[in-house]
Amino acid sequence: MTDQEFLDLFEEALFIPDLRARDKEGVLREFVDKLHQAEKISDQEIVLDMLLKRESLGSTAMGKGVAIPHGRTLMARRLILAFGRCKEGLDFDAPDEKPVHLFFLIIAPYQERKNQYLPVLGKLAGFFRREGVRKKLLQISDFKEFWDVLLTEAGSQ
Repeated sequence: MTDQEFLDLFEEALFIPDLRARDKEGVLREFVDKLHQAEKISDQEIVLDMLLKRESLGSTAMGKGVAIPHGRTLMARRLILAFGRCKEGLDFDAPDEKPVHLFFLIIAPYQERKNQYLPVLGKLAGFFRREGVRKKLLQISDFKEFWDVLLTEAGSQ
């Protein structure tokens, strides 16, 4: 997957600069609501249930303030990538037991022609392990700034 293909997955309609939720289920519900509003999924409850079941298998928090909730569902027609930030941070059962501030949601159909799900998950995990990226994303105020950070940092990976 090229950097440009990766960057093209992010959409302003799926950008949440200030998550209102204060717990894991609330964050997932807020993302699912956003996906539904943007007409990316058809059934919110099925997608939320899938994400909660995935979390019950083990937290998708990576540590260092980042979580990547993800899963596959028949409710998605193509791979969907969303970003959300919680400035205060919240408990997401991270392995380092620290609050999570940055969330990247990946929803994929069961059958993908381009098979992007695992490459995107891997790219996100590597990309956001870098402290500089995380610090910059904590400071952004809008989608343009978010996009500029991604564009700048993608080339230096």
